[in-house]
Amino acid sequence: MQAPATSTPAPTRDLITYDTHPEKYRHWRLAFDGPVATLTMDVNEDMGLKPGYKLKLNSYDLGVDIELYDALQRIRFEHPEVKSVVVTSAKDRIFCSGANIFMLGLSTHAWKVNFCKFTNETRNGIEDSSRHSGLKFIAALNGTTAGGGYELALACDELILIDDRSSAVSLPEVPLLGVLPGTGGLTRVTDKRKVRRDHADIFCTLIEGVRADRAREWKLVDHTAKPQQFADFVKQRAAALAAGSDRPAGARGIALTPLKRVIDAAGYHYELVDVALNPAGRSARITVSAPKTAQPDSIDGIVAAGTAWWPLQMARELDDAILMLRTNNLDIGTWILKTAGNADAVLAADATLARYKEHWFVRETLGMLRRTLARLDVTSRTLFALIERGSCFAGTLFELALAADRSYMLMLPDDAGGTPKIALSEMNFGAYPTVNRQTRLETRFCGEAEPVSRIRAALGKKLAGEEAAALGLVTAAPDDLDWDDEIRIALEERASLSPDALTGMEANLRFPVAETMETRVFGRLSAWQNWIFIRPNAVGEHGALKVFGSGTKAKFNWERV
Repeated sequence: MQAPATSTPAPTRDLITYDTHPEKYRHWRLAFDGPVATLTMDVNEDMGLKPGYKLKLNSYDLGVDIELYDALQRIRFEHPEVKSVVVTSAKDRIFCSGANIFMLGLSTHAWKVNFCKFTNETRNGIEDSSRHSGLKFIAALNGTTAGGGYELALACDELILIDDRSSAVSLPEVPLLGVLPGTGGLTRVTDKRKVRRDHADIFCTLIEGVRADRAREWKLVDHTAKPQQFADFVKQRAAALAAGSDRPAGARGIALTPLKRVIDAAGYHYELVDVALNPAGRSARITVSAPKTAQPDSIDGIVAAGTAWWPLQMARELDDAILMLRTNNLDIGTWILKTAGNADAVLAADATLARYKEHWFVRETLGMLRRTLARLDVTSRTLFALIERGSCFAGTLFELALAADRSYMLMLPDDAGGTPKIALSEMNFGAYPTVNRQTRLETRFCGEAEPVSRIRAALGKKLAGEEAAALGLVTAAPDDLDWDDEIRIALEERASLSPDALTGMEANLRFPVAETMETRVFGRLSAWQNWIFIRPNAVGEHGALKVFGSGTKAKFNWERV
C-alpha cells in the first residue's frame, strides 16, 4: 500500500501503510445488492506486497489483508443498508488456500508475527460487528478452504461448504509446516465451533482436510450444498440473516475520506494524533488531542460532520498510528501515551455518544473506538501514560491511561489551579470492553467489584493526583520536584529490559482472571506462535517451513521441551 500524497516518506526505509480504497484493490471485489454485500476474494498472484513470491490459489499476504480490513470498514460506515455479508471466492474450486507459505518462508520473524496479529484482529473485527452492530457474515466456501482461509471462514457467523466430492476444509499447518494454525484456527475450532477434542486432533493433523458430510457432522461447517443448489442456498441464508438485523434500510452512509497524515523523520502526524519518535530512547510519544472545535450535539449534526466528527476522526487516526508504529518501528519498545486539550470537550463528546448510542452511525463509531482500543491492548509494546499539565485524560481518553501498563500523574502542591486532573464518564463503564469482555476498570482491579463501585461514586468529579492514586486509578502521583527524575528512571529501566521477556510479561498481565476466545488467541500469538515460529523445526535450514515446496522432507529435532 502506498502512502498518501500528503506524506513524506522517511528517507532510510520503505514504510508499509494501511490505507487504501476500493478503486485500488488488487485482490478483492465488493458488490452490493440491497441488504446483502458480497465480498469476493480474487487474489492477483503477481501483486504480492513484497517481491519473491506469487500469491497462487487465493493465498494471501499482508496486502490482501489490508484490503479486507478496508472493505469491512466501508461496509460498516458507507453502507448502513447492508445487513449481511457473503464472503466467497472468484476462483474455480478454490475458496482460499491460506497465508502464502513462500511469503512466510521469506519473511523475518517479526513480520510473520505482526502479520498474524493483524490478520487475527481483522477477523475479531468481523465477530465484533456481528456481536454489536447487527452485521452478519456468511462464508460461502465454493472450493478448497485451507489454513488461514478456513480461519477467515471461522470468523463468520455461518459456514456453507460446497459438496462437490473434492472440496474440503483443513488446518494443515502442523503436518505441512511445523507451525500452528495461525493461533486463531485452533482456538475458534474449540471455543467457537465447539468441535470435540478428538475430532479436532484428527482434523488438525490431516493434510487433506475434511469433506462436506463429515465437516458438517463434526461441526466444522454449518451447511453443505450440492453445486447446482449452492448459489441459491447461499442467497437464501444471506437473506435470512439480513432479516434479523436492525441496521437501517434507508440511511445515508458516511464516506470514509482519506486520513490527513504526514510522515517525516520525526514521526507520524495527524490532525488529532501525533507520534514523535525517539530512536535513542527506543520510545515514541503518542499524543491524542481533545476536540479542537465545537462538536455537534444533535444526530443531524453528527451525521453531517461524518469523518470529521471528533470520536471517529480520533479513532481512525489512532488506529492508523498504532499500525504504522507496530509495522515500521520494531525497535521502538515503549509507547508514551499523552493527551492534550480541554477535558470538558471530551466529556461533552462522551455525553453525545451516550445519548445517541442506538443510532447506527454512533454505534459504528463506538465500534471503531472499541476495536482501536483493543488493538492497543494487544500490542506488544510497553505502554506508559503520562498525565501532565495540559492533559485531558477524561472519559474516552482516560481509556488510554487504563490501557497502559503504568500511569504517572503529576501533582503540583503549589499550583492548585494548574494541577492536572482526570475525570470519568459513562463511557468508562461498559462502552469499550477489552478482548476479555470486561471493562478496563474491571480488568484493572482483577474483576473485584468494590473498587469499581468506589470509582463510580466519583463519576463527574475532576480528580487530582492524590485522589486518583487513592482510588487506584493511577500508578503513582509524583510532585513536580520528583517528576522528571522518576519518569526518566522508569523509562530508562524499561528500555534496559529484554523485549522478549517484556512481551511475555505484558501479555500475561494485561488480561487477568477472565479468559475469552480472544485472549486465548492473542496469548497464544504472543507466546506459542512466537516460540514455534523461531524454532529450527519450523524455520531452521531443514525446517518444515523452509523446505516446503522443494521436494525435500523436513528434518526435526525429536526432543520434546
